[in-house]
Amino acid sequence: MRFVIVTGMSGAGKSSALKMLEDIGYFCVDNLPVELLDKFAQITLDKTVKIQNVALGIDIRSGEGIKELEQKLQEIKDMGISFEILFLNASNRILLKRYKETRRNHPLSRDGRVEDGIAKEREEMKFLLKKATYVIDTSQLLIRELKEEIDRIYVDGEVNERFQIAVVSFGFKFGIPADVDLVFDVRFLPNPYYDLKLRPLTGNDKPIQDFVMKYEEAGEFLDKLYDMLEFLIPNYIKEGKYNLVIGVGCTGGKHRSVTIANALAKELKKMPYSVKVEHRDITR
Repeated sequence: MRFVIVTGMSGAGKSSALKMLEDIGYFCVDNLPVELLDKFAQITLDKTVKIQNVALGIDIRSGEGIKELEQKLQEIKDMGISFEILFLNASNRILLKRYKETRRNHPLSRDGRVEDGIAKEREEMKFLLKKATYVIDTSQLLIRELKEEIDRIYVDGEVNERFQIAVVSFGFKFGIPADVDLVFDVRFLPNPYYDLKLRPLTGNDKPIQDFVMKYEEAGEFLDKLYDMLEFLIPNYIKEGKYNLVIGVGCTGGKHRSVTIANALAKELKKMPYSVKVEHRDITR
């Protein structure tokens, strides 16, 4: 039996994750009072109940009860029940955006600002983040991508935690993406924009890729960047970071940055991490 505690930041996708677990056969209970956790765990030990896999949604909605959670987890561990903690996370900026879009109140900010509630919740949930078996950062995930992560962990049986990398190409003339962690400027490379035959194409087209990559500087830049990321990523993981957004920018975000972002993502996929590539300004 897999006994999963689904927790994390409000607005990060816990309800969606529970529904996905329910769809693959888990017995799911959302917002279980922390005080009842040990009693529920005892029920699962009863052979007549025939519960195979369990997922419990426990989060800041438990109020003061969340302070008892660490003790309750130790109690069910003492019963001989092995449990996993799935922590759904997202950046403060994304959480605030989601709350504004849904016009819902944050559980800890009914009489104040949502930003204050998010900050307070992050502090109170810090101990669970440290204990988490799996952490999924949904800041950049679509629903189908979240489902892929849930399936990877709970259907495919893969046990290794996966660091999430997003490589985003963009044009400096349209501004730097707000959520990038690392920004790399590839405007030092020759620009295919000035070739009228190449101008209508993008970095997804082979003629543009051939033009950009024929210069020695492009290959050397990618080699040095990959070496740096090989060093950085394990250290990010060691410090508790679970996702990385890499911005690759050129003037318009259509030719050089797209080519380099695609080439970088291809190399990063050789690492044991989840990698996706986005081209923010390719159609502008």
